[in-house]
Amino acid sequence: MSNPSEVEGARAETTARAGHGGPASDRLGWAASALALAAFAGCLAMWAAGGGAWSAPWVPTLGLRLSFSLDGLGALYALLATGIGVLVFAYGTSYLSLHLAHEHRPARERWRFWPWMALFAAAMVGLATAQDLVLLFLFFDLTAICSYFLIGFDRAEQDARRAALMALLVTVVSAVALLIAAVLLYVTYGTFAIPELIDRAGSGTATTVAAALMAVAALAKSAQVPFHFWLPKAMAAPTPVSAYLHSAAMVAAGVLVLGRVHPLLARSEAVLTGLQIVGFASIVVGGVLALSQDVLKQVLAYSTISQYGYVVLLYGIGGATASGAAAFYVLAHGVAKSALFMTAGAVTMSTGEDRLSRLGGLWHRMPVLAVSAGVAAASLAGLPLTAGFFKDELFFDAGREAGRLTTVLAVVAAVLTLGYIGRFWRLLFLGRPRTEPAAVPRMLVAPVAVLAVVSVLAGLFVQPFAALAEAAGSVTNDAAVSVSPSYHLDARPANLMAVTAWVLGGLLVTLPRLPERASALLARAGDRLGPRRGYSASLRWLFRISDAVHGREVRDLRTSIAAVLVPAGALTGLAFLVTPTVGAYAVGVVAGSDWLILPLLCLVAIATLVTARSRDRLTIVLSLSVVGFALSAVYALIAAPDIALVSVVVETTLTLVFLASLARLPGARPTPGRTDSSSAPPGVRGARSRPRWWSLLAGGVAGLASFTAIWGFLSAPTGAQGIAEEFIRRTPEAHGLDVVTVIITDFRGLDTLAEITVLLLAVVGVATLLRRGKLW
Repeated sequence: MSNPSEVEGARAETTARAGHGGPASDRLGWAASALALAAFAGCLAMWAAGGGAWSAPWVPTLGLRLSFSLDGLGALYALLATGIGVLVFAYGTSYLSLHLAHEHRPARERWRFWPWMALFAAAMVGLATAQDLVLLFLFFDLTAICSYFLIGFDRAEQDARRAALMALLVTVVSAVALLIAAVLLYVTYGTFAIPELIDRAGSGTATTVAAALMAVAALAKSAQVPFHFWLPKAMAAPTPVSAYLHSAAMVAAGVLVLGRVHPLLARSEAVLTGLQIVGFASIVVGGVLALSQDVLKQVLAYSTISQYGYVVLLYGIGGATASGAAAFYVLAHGVAKSALFMTAGAVTMSTGEDRLSRLGGLWHRMPVLAVSAGVAAASLAGLPLTAGFFKDELFFDAGREAGRLTTVLAVVAAVLTLGYIGRFWRLLFLGRPRTEPAAVPRMLVAPVAVLAVVSVLAGLFVQPFAALAEAAGSVTNDAAVSVSPSYHLDARPANLMAVTAWVLGGLLVTLPRLPERASALLARAGDRLGPRRGYSASLRWLFRISDAVHGREVRDLRTSIAAVLVPAGALTGLAFLVTPTVGAYAVGVVAGSDWLILPLLCLVAIATLVTARSRDRLTIVLSLSVVGFALSAVYALIAAPDIALVSVVVETTLTLVFLASLARLPGARPTPGRTDSSSAPPGVRGARSRPRWWSLLAGGVAGLASFTAIWGFLSAPTGAQGIAEEFIRRTPEAHGLDVVTVIITDFRGLDTLAEITVLLLAVVGVATLLRRGKLW
């Protein structure tokens, strides 16, 4: 919490700029809002015209395509991301300027904020419409990268930096599971395309494992138990980030992936059962913890965990009713929760306080905000005349179809929602005023009011929203879905469940002591035994291991090389052990020019050993040149004269460079027979004190792994068509007759430029060190 002088400064700044919609100089923010509006209009027009699809080759050899489709599911999430993005970005134009002014930071830091927000919106649209698992993974990770920079926007704050790192680690590390699942499905079914996988995939072990991995990645992104601990910490981000990423976009990306690949998840009953368990656990944990939170955004963060638990539970139930209900739930929740987050930001800006215990009675000073927030809270709680009423109705119907236990769980979930969101609004706007708020800039209130109007319109004219949810649910269910919510003044089960939830939830609001104590007890237990404690312990353990490995790696050049070669060799050995090798290794017949190649290769081996064993500089240089020239002769014998010629030129040049360098090096050498570190030259002390067995082991592991991999590749080369024929065909178009030259200068010109640049930098570095006498 800010100190009193900063609070007074914030309130004074807010008062000075109230009534003017915030500073008008945030052109970046308005540009981002305009782009989001254009994207929303484009998506809406395309969806109204029947949707659309676009596909182009990406990596043809792997069957990868840049494939996008604005189907029902893609349209729902794309419209949600861009539509709410318009309002959050407009809200941010006022909020961010005040935020920077309060922290005495320059306005130019907007350049560190708006590009990431705009990129995140684009990544969400790409994620929503992607039809390829690898493409899905790329956009999935891109949202995590954007969130890292946005959560850590206040980089001077330690809490913001830690929260950004936590969100990045949890969501990116778990996203690797999605990539592994994609590779597993490709190996099994021969494609990364999601529609093709849905057609081809069966219910075998490979599908079950892949489905479980994809579910883990999605659940971590949606902050579901036990990965939920990162989301409350992410509230260190500025409010526009929370209102967008952590209510309607980033956290929604997880359930988006679940909805997109749900036909694959449905192949396994075990995976669906796991989703039900995780979904209900998230509903209860998030809901109960929200009952005792004091910080405004913390209440909403735990609410988000609980609310997306609804969606996960519905996906675990599966079927037409649950799929349609999940889609409608995401839509209604995104609208309401974004409005509530922006309400929290507006109140904090106006009062300088962010705790419910220090607020209250704001109804009279902020009537428009109070009404708008009340509508959003009512929608989240599922009250009539709002979109939330229908989300709960559909949720209750799906719960009843799944059985009695799920019916009871659905009511419990609705009770918790009304309890914590009613408490949030009551403590904020009712009761005795505890602070004197400043006037609120219009742009901090208008977006909340617009979202409240949308919630009411969806509660009165539900059909357009239901049609969108119906189309999205059909994609998830891989079959037609009917979503037709409406008001019924009768005693049907869904209405009875709703009334029961309202009565019990009202008791939680009016009698808060007992639930608050239970919530506080659960929070203390979670701090001691919960997953966040495990995360912190794991991070400390990894840091210690990293420090230990780094300390050994940088001792000398030999250890640095071993740190690369030994793990690579170990991984190759592990792959060798788990991969069938029957028929993978063939022994050929020595014939023809092979009788000349074998002696040359023996000469290469002898020269390599001499290079490794010798301590005389000139001997090392000459041995290396023998290796290079012998390999050049091998290239010539296997009908590669161009490569042989290039190799001869390179080896000649390198030999001359080495000899010239030797002339500039000091003449002193270590005393023969001395092996202690004091006799070693600077920079390599400690190298010769290392046991010889360690060097032999490192070299043996790396050499054996390389030999095994190369032999296996040459024994069974890939049958895929290469690009050599294409290079040969296009060589005349590049006005060249030599294929190698054309490849180097035209086809791979940028690669060649980069390689030349690296070599030049290396030469400059070596020359600098030689001049300063720092090389032995």
